[in-house]
Amino acid sequence: MITLYRKTGDKAECLLCPHNCRIDEGRYGICGVRKNNGGRVELQTYGVLSALSLDPVEKKPMYHYFPGHNILSAGSYGCNLRCDFCQNFSISQSGHEADYHFKTVTPDALVNKALSAKNNIGIAFTYNEPLIWFEFIKDAATLAKSKGLHTAIVSNGYVNNEPLREIMEFIDAFNIDLKAFNDSFYWKLTGAGIEPVKNSLKKIAENGKHLEITTLIIPGQNDGTEDMEKEAEWIAGELGNEVPLHLSRYFPMYKRQDPATPDETLIKLYEIAARKLAYVYIGNTRSVSGQNTKCPDCGICVTERSGYLTRQVNIDYKGRCKGCGKLIYSNYSISSS
Repeated sequence: MITLYRKTGDKAECLLCPHNCRIDEGRYGICGVRKNNGGRVELQTYGVLSALSLDPVEKKPMYHYFPGHNILSAGSYGCNLRCDFCQNFSISQSGHEADYHFKTVTPDALVNKALSAKNNIGIAFTYNEPLIWFEFIKDAATLAKSKGLHTAIVSNGYVNNEPLREIMEFIDAFNIDLKAFNDSFYWKLTGAGIEPVKNSLKKIAENGKHLEITTLIIPGQNDGTEDMEKEAEWIAGELGNEVPLHLSRYFPMYKRQDPATPDETLIKLYEIAARKLAYVYIGNTRSVSGQNTKCPDCGICVTERSGYLTRQVNIDYKGRCKGCGKLIYSNYSISSS
């Protein structure tokens, strides 16, 4: 495994993410879970769980990765960003001080649970920021893959190149939060810059990993049409126009009390993004718009969705459109449910 820290004088510098926290002895980095112990930066939440649930893979959200199947989802505590709108702040903004005693799991136990779960394709590391859980997800994901399971991660993408390179050796699929296409938004609302996230997205795409992107739309903050035009154009040009983009509805949460995103805003931005991207979806809303998957070549609907329920209507067993033969899902199998 790569070295995730180096000693600098009386501090230890964490090399996992672009914050490169220089941590005093006995103190923690920004993430709240990586601590300087005698000049070594050590993870304090190895195997510690905040949540463990068998979810539809669409809930991650991943619409193009084994649609209609489940995935065992595991999360811990802490995050290396400070988003004032965080929808999971009770766990992401809790670190070593969280009341997580006795809620632990070993890699073997997690993998065994995944193997016994119904209609399950593998394990997703999600809920809080899994990148800061590096040592545990490496052990659990490596074991899972040796047992024939698939692995996924739902992340903010704020990670250094070397750790990301290693992560891509044991993670098959990524959903990355691209929180806005605006660097000032990132610095003001998350406490970090956008460029490392864009770099991670490019590296993941270059390595041929399954990739989907989520943007939470916050009224008055990142809901401008010009920014969405730029975001969609950048995704199409740098990552590929068939990378799915999920536009998610925001609700007032944590430190931000802006009103919930209107459906009409989501529909407007959906229409803008869909001019450049083959697969755009609207999520976290009761609206029926922007849920289904249509073939970008012939236009017929191949998957109908209602919430997290899916129905394959014009797709063959290889994930190809029955109308024209275009490959829609490169990761696909018939659901057993």
